[in-house]
Amino acid sequence: MQTDSVLRILRRGVMILPLLLAAAAVAQVPDIPPHLQQYPSTPMPVAVLQGLDKITARIYTFEAPVDQTIGFGTLKVTVKACRKRPPEYPPESTAYLEIVEQRPEQQPNALFQGWMFASSPGLNPLEHAVYDVWLIDCRTSAGGASGGKQ
Repeated sequence: MQTDSVLRILRRGVMILPLLLAAAAVAQVPDIPPHLQQYPSTPMPVAVLQGLDKITARIYTFEAPVDQTIGFGTLKVTVKACRKRPPEYPPESTAYLEIVEQRPEQQPNALFQGWMFASSPGLNPLEHAVYDVWLIDCRTSAGGASGGKQ
């Protein structure tokens, strides 16, 4: 009698295990978004971003080297990765950004952490009352070419 109960529990566990493994695989965040995995892409050292100051209605274009923090108003923008497809594939530049708001005499407030796509700026935008920031391109050097190969 006790053996039958143990066998039933084991069978249920064997049936549930694949479901748990599948759920764990779905929950992991990939290093490179699936959007980029179907085409090759090249890491680039500089991201070209645009920012809108909604108060003054001015658009600023700025370059952000990977792993360096730059300022835009009260925002601190850090590009962690920037990738670009070669010219023979559909055009796409993608960057992983961390954006923090640092107001004087206040603790930093993390506003955004994730991938932005140059071809779809509305897909994963920064949501802020005063500023908008979006990716334009990835480049091989500051002020340099934006070719697909280094």
